[in-house]
Amino acid sequence: MLFKRSLLQELVGTAIGAFLVLFGIVIAQRVAYYIGVAAKGSLASDAINTLLGFSMLKFLPMILSLTIFLAVLLTLTRWHRDSEMVVWFSSGMGLAGWIRPVLTFATPVVAVIAVLSLFVTPWATNKGSEFRDQLKSRDELASISPGVFKESRNADRVFFVESFDELGNVVKNIFVQSVQHQRLGVVVASQGHRTEADNGDNFLVMEHGRRYEGKPNTAEFSTTEFERYSIRIEPTEVKEQPPGTAALDSLELLKNHNPANNAELQWRLAIPISAFLLVLLAIPLSFVDNRSGRSANMMLALLIYIIYNNLLSIVQAWLTQGKLNPVVGLWPVHVFFLLLTIWMFYRRLLQRPLIPAFWKLSWFKS
Repeated sequence: MLFKRSLLQELVGTAIGAFLVLFGIVIAQRVAYYIGVAAKGSLASDAINTLLGFSMLKFLPMILSLTIFLAVLLTLTRWHRDSEMVVWFSSGMGLAGWIRPVLTFATPVVAVIAVLSLFVTPWATNKGSEFRDQLKSRDELASISPGVFKESRNADRVFFVESFDELGNVVKNIFVQSVQHQRLGVVVASQGHRTEADNGDNFLVMEHGRRYEGKPNTAEFSTTEFERYSIRIEPTEVKEQPPGTAALDSLELLKNHNPANNAELQWRLAIPISAFLLVLLAIPLSFVDNRSGRSANMMLALLIYIIYNNLLSIVQAWLTQGKLNPVVGLWPVHVFFLLLTIWMFYRRLLQRPLIPAFWKLSWFKS
């Protein structure tokens, strides 16, 4: 009982540390990606946090799955390395005795992974898609960031705003360059604001500025000073796209049977199933052979994790293309790794290496 309590405490502590590291890696990668997109002017800076939140909800099931796999693997590996397993085995308990305490730790997390995969991730994908459509429907003025040159979608205007006031209603030091009828126009103003006409048209109203207009590559230019100058902001029309398969509710996938829906539904079920099998697989994988080095089992475990997920992705693609029967689905991959888990337990219980030395067998010599 003392060993199980100590194991549970260490598993929880290791899982928290592994989750924070993995979460930090993923969020740093996504932040760098969105900042790069925003720097190109394709994304407003005020939309980064929202898109990042939806993105992290989609990655959360995979992060949790890898977290519990690493937690079990690292904890039991340390127990093997520090000879704490010797005390366990000396008390008459075998390797299979670890299954129950490990599942006590992993089962609640697997249940959370299932809820996230089946319900939360599709919701986040759908909301993220809707938010992107809203960003596309925003006019060119709404996506301007202070201190950044912004080109219009038609490439006929360039906007620059130095700063906003505290309420964000008044912009200061405005620069607008436009090309109309093969004539170049440049407008600079000390400040301006946005206004909406009675018919719903949006205008950028600039105050106390100058307008320069002329023909490029010639000396034909004119200068006009103004107290008030308005530029109409063209609205953006975005064609609404139907939600993708990844954004559909799981119940809707269950009702509407087609290859893409079947593949998506089985993928969502595969995430908690694979997490459960990987946790069991981590028990025999945690054995440390001092002759092969302390990191050999860790490298093998990560290789198995990568192969498992890649096989699921490949078979899911076959399902989407209609090359596999949906009844078969992703189950052959799960069955293969279940048999691999049983094989590894069998080899460890017999205190034999995971891979038999085939060259030592008599039938192999003959």
